Amino acid sequence: MGAAVWTASALSAFFVARIIPVGRRSRWIAELGVAIAAAWICGVAATALDFGGWREPDWRAALFALFGGLTALALLRAARLSLLSLRR
Repeated sequence: MGAAVWTASALSAFFVARIIPVGRRSRWIAELGVAIAAAWICGVAATALDFGGWREPDWRAALFALFGGLTALALLRAARLSLLSLRR
């Protein structure tokens, strides 16, 4: 059940990031993969820190995964924008 919460947090982060047009591209599959990977890494870290778990849903783990996914997507978009500015 906890893994489902992490995935839901990743999807929430992805959909929130898709609302923001800065740095958004039409190829969204990379952003979805980054959001899911980051949320799962944060979920595993939350399990190691003993809040939440693989089978136990916890709101702290969900927020940790959500903020981790949002941070990863922000870093991805910042990297894209910096590469675009270097090309010009």
